[in-house]
Amino acid sequence: MIRVLIVEDDPLIAQAHREYLARIPGFVVTAVAHAGRDALRAVTTAAHGGEPIDLVLLDIGLPDTSGLDVAASLSVFQPSPDIIAVTSARELEVVRTAVARGIVLYLLKPFTFAAFRDKLDHYVAYREALGSAGKAAGQHEIDRAMAALRSSDSRASSPKGIAPATLDRIVGYLREADGPCTAAEVGAGIGVSRVTAWRYLERLADDGALVRVTEYGRAGRPQVRYTRRP
Repeated sequence: MIRVLIVEDDPLIAQAHREYLARIPGFVVTAVAHAGRDALRAVTTAAHGGEPIDLVLLDIGLPDTSGLDVAASLSVFQPSPDIIAVTSARELEVVRTAVARGIVLYLLKPFTFAAFRDKLDHYVAYREALGSAGKAAGQHEIDRAMAALRSSDSRASSPKGIAPATLDRIVGYLREADGPCTAAEVGAGIGVSRVTAWRYLERLADDGALVRVTEYGRAGRPQVRYTRRP
């Protein structure tokens, strides 16, 4: 099993990461940290206990420090955990620094379960290419491991008909909403049609990022509202 530490300051997002990982065989969440200092403490504790963390899902915007600084600190551990950045930070300088500090994959929020699993599948392929001993046998294995990290399923990252910018706006609207919203309310709120909003909302609900709330009135068809997973 690949032992995972989730580092995310938003408890709801951290719980979503945990639920996503539960749907992917081969991973187990050993700890959740909501700040950088807690992340370093969790890795230290695991290392001293003889079961070091294999993978860290790391947010960049933490309340006490930058996730990039956490990544630099994690590099001193032996063995050091692999890191996948799970963040909304899109600045190129942040991405460059992430690569320089050993972050192996970068996943932008918000994302679907398919995109999340795509990254994790590529990470598993990377580990398998390097071998269980952590030592590659030759150039072929190294090339195969690097290719596993570089390749990506564009269909998973950007599903057909799903625009990342629209997905961002919908998730942001629901984050600020006082309660569950209908597709019509979301569409009006971000300036798209009800049908377009419904399609995105259904995709997010199917992936487990949202919850459908069905309201039954006295007459007419039941109304479906959407809200972030509690």
